[in-house]
Amino acid sequence: MKKITLSIDGMTCSACSNGLEKYLNKQQGVEKAVVNLVMASATVEYDEKILDVAKIEKFVEEAGFKSLGEFKEIKIEKQDKKEKILFTVYTILAIILMYISMGHMINLPTIEFLNPHTHTVNYIVSLLILMIAFIIYGFDILKNGYKNLINKTPNMDTLVSIGVLTSFLYSLYNTYLIFIGNHHLVMNLYFESAAIVIYFVKLGRYIDRISKDKTKDAIQKLVKITPNTAILKIDGKEKTVTLDEIKKGDILIARAGDKIAVDGEIIVGKTHLDESFITGESKPALKNIGDKVIAGSINYDGYIEYKAEKIGKESTISEIVRLVIEASNGKPPIAKIADKVSGYFVPVVIAIAIIAFIVYLIIGQGINEAISTFVTVLVVACPCSLGLATPLAIVVSEGLCASSGILIKKGELLESAQKVDTIVFDKTGTITYGKLKISKAINYSNLSEKELLQLVGSLESKSSHPIGKAFVDYLKEKNIKPLDVENFENIAGIGITGKIWNKEIALGNSKIVEKNNIENKYKDDEMKLSKEGNSIIYVIINNEIVAIIGLNDIVRKNFKEVIKALNKNKIETIMLTGDNSEVAENIAKKIGISQVISKVLPKGKVDTVKNLKENNKFVMMVGDGINDSPALATADIGVSVNSGTDIAMDSSDVILTNNDLRSLLYLINISKKTIRNIKQNLFWAFFYNCLMISIAIGVLKPIGISIDPMFASLAMVLSSITVILNALRLKRNTFN
Repeated sequence: MKKITLSIDGMTCSACSNGLEKYLNKQQGVEKAVVNLVMASATVEYDEKILDVAKIEKFVEEAGFKSLGEFKEIKIEKQDKKEKILFTVYTILAIILMYISMGHMINLPTIEFLNPHTHTVNYIVSLLILMIAFIIYGFDILKNGYKNLINKTPNMDTLVSIGVLTSFLYSLYNTYLIFIGNHHLVMNLYFESAAIVIYFVKLGRYIDRISKDKTKDAIQKLVKITPNTAILKIDGKEKTVTLDEIKKGDILIARAGDKIAVDGEIIVGKTHLDESFITGESKPALKNIGDKVIAGSINYDGYIEYKAEKIGKESTISEIVRLVIEASNGKPPIAKIADKVSGYFVPVVIAIAIIAFIVYLIIGQGINEAISTFVTVLVVACPCSLGLATPLAIVVSEGLCASSGILIKKGELLESAQKVDTIVFDKTGTITYGKLKISKAINYSNLSEKELLQLVGSLESKSSHPIGKAFVDYLKEKNIKPLDVENFENIAGIGITGKIWNKEIALGNSKIVEKNNIENKYKDDEMKLSKEGNSIIYVIINNEIVAIIGLNDIVRKNFKEVIKALNKNKIETIMLTGDNSEVAENIAKKIGISQVISKVLPKGKVDTVKNLKENNKFVMMVGDGINDSPALATADIGVSVNSGTDIAMDSSDVILTNNDLRSLLYLINISKKTIRNIKQNLFWAFFYNCLMISIAIGVLKPIGISIDPMFASLAMVLSSITVILNALRLKRNTFN
């Protein structure tokens, strides 16, 4: 299966996005299609043996829309000068039209040669000319409405088009009757109503576009982090190039104050880099030869040369943006209610309008009243407010999370995060920084401490476990060269083995002793080191215990206050670790975690999570995303603490690029407030449509409340604006 995200043109409301989504999902070869109204995109998973991009784009066209090719960036479509001038001109024309058609009704000074009673022809011609101008202005609405009706995906444009054309054609018919002598029909013209409906729809679109762009700001800032150019070193010379010209393996230069152009590795020099945009760490990080650099980082104080490794879509920033966009495509379960209603909304509204028209004729209200009611029902209905209720809130919240160092891979998590009642933490690399230091080595062999640690460090250098880094760091600090290792093997949850100097070496916890059937004479030493809070490494050479090494880890900053806040919110916290119980209990006591499960293998972590879920717990698992990947995938929500350089490889649902576990509180709070915002939006959207459609068909006429097409179109615009403004309120929240 392949996946592609296309930019879509022509979507104006949820009926559009739902119609396109349904149409794409019906096509043979399409595994799954998700259409995003706010991002104006469609993500399609398809069988490349059956379909290609051209065929998918043809499906989009058949559904009444246009594909603009692959979605490459988030576009902030700022209104250009021409559009603003055009809108201003039509605003003036709308005022003139209203003055001519309605000025005499509210006793405004009348333009005599346009008086409907004394200069009827002039009055009608002026209205007709202005109406034609507005038809030209709103031709895109009429065209889309007709096209979507033909393609059986009716949307808001369809409602407006039917209403406007009905008013226009009926007014033309009355114009003909007036010209042949029926002057009393001059008050039965709806040119101004049809024109003002178009104007208000255009006004709503104008405001809507500005508002939607505001929801993308946080994501757009990520896109702008990387510089436009870079300094390329080629044949000893420097050349300024664009990012598109950079290839993998190119050598690039960054001086103090420059931004890193692409992800890569330092090959010359050292410096401090500001990576706060992705790690959340305000203190610049020291980088030496061999260290990785991330595109968008700011070079503080040194000169470096680095080799380009990840460019374009492979870069960390591109990966972040892709994940955020894909997550915004996801729909929380609550959104399915709105989607289902929106799918039937337009046909139901058209049916209500037709029934109201027929009923008015049957009860003798007259053709004018029947047509006015028909048009009002069509125009007052607002599928946009229903369609925007969920995606706007999701995109705003996704952007806020992304800018705060929280990457959510699925939009559904913004609903489910609030349900979390149990959080399981891995210890090493999650509760702690995973930066262990050698605290004590008890040597039972004839080897010197330097020789012993050289052997251990050489073998550990082949491991990706955080414990191994402590030994690698030790070798670097002491300038000790690693030895060659043969037959290296990792034994999950137990340790590692290998061959150095023709000696069989095994390193690991107490289970490595049991696995090799060795009598353990040193349990007292292990116990003593454990009580001091050390992680224990047994060193076995040729099936004989030669040393026990204790390593200490550091608990993450602010973790104690995180646990305190979670306990306050009645969220159960559990530490899950493969380490021994003494070390685990010691750390748990310091930070306030009451439940500890120690000496657990990767499979045991999975089983623990499964058991919790079977006991009706909604489980969030927090781990380092590597050894814990099975448990992360099993949990209801998997959260990975990650440096941000290998984001795409994580098996979690959420990635904390800032490595700050306080983000868990932020995520849970933003989930609560986002869902509350969506519920508010949906309530007002449903309430508005039920109330206004009822008023439009005349239910409240007995108590003197009614509405005409012009005010109906204004009400429709205000409904969408209300939902948009409510969603944007999320940006003002701190979620503390």
